[in-house]
Amino acid sequence: MTAMRTLQGAGLGFRRDLIPALKAAVPSTIDFFEIAPENWIDLGGGFARDLRAFTERHPFVCHGLSLSLGGLTPLDEMLLKKIKAFMAAHQIDLYTEHLSYCSDDGHLYDLLPIPFTEEAVKYVAGRIRRAQDILERRIAIENASYYVAAPVAELSEVEFIHAVLNEADCDLHLDVNNVYVNSVNHGFDPVAFLRQMPAERIVYLHTAGHYQEAEDLIIDTHGAEVIEPVWQLLDTTYALLGVAPTLLERDFNIPPLVELVSEVARIAQLQAKHGQNAKAA
Repeated sequence: MTAMRTLQGAGLGFRRDLIPALKAAVPSTIDFFEIAPENWIDLGGGFARDLRAFTERHPFVCHGLSLSLGGLTPLDEMLLKKIKAFMAAHQIDLYTEHLSYCSDDGHLYDLLPIPFTEEAVKYVAGRIRRAQDILERRIAIENASYYVAAPVAELSEVEFIHAVLNEADCDLHLDVNNVYVNSVNHGFDPVAFLRQMPAERIVYLHTAGHYQEAEDLIIDTHGAEVIEPVWQLLDTTYALLGVAPTLLERDFNIPPLVELVSEVARIAQLQAKHGQNAKAA
């Protein structure tokens, strides 16, 4: 497995809408960027040149969207080989993916929950190990938001996450907003959930905004500002589990860069409050 460069601080999703503003100046508050490799691998022309200009000067993370680690269709090894080449070309060290599935004889365009069973643990962990073998690096898996409980649940979500991490020997990408969303949608204590996360495996964090459909239903849109309870939960995450590189997700309804930078700055302020700028990834 390849050794990772140190990733630290607070980051922002790299969106094409933001490129003109970022070309003018990258605010010092932004320590790194994140991209979905599927959206960039086969691009040429101006967008490819723009990306190269930024990856040569700034750290990047790859966050996958379509590997479908829990899917029943064969693992997309061709995609993994493309991702490996893409990461090497742009000197990107960290790759993360969702602990979910999004394929069934085709892409489903949604992230769906994996049954929390021992059988699923072994199946998903095998696919993660294979992905790590192809990429020649450890990857981190992200706890996913979900709206319908897994059809079969021999294990709790916490137990399932622990079992997959141990069986696959991979790292954890902890999405704090997803913890909050699931806690509202499924009625559990998010702080109790966080207390059970394995701090030693956490290499990366996400926070984001969402849409409140009803009192007991939140849709994980990444299309709004982070709300105060999620900021408080991020603060609690740092207190309980330590500080890790943390990204602000904003996938649509993208405001001017200055507004996003204020949220990235708040991440950095919380990191500084807890006594260190970052945990090495």
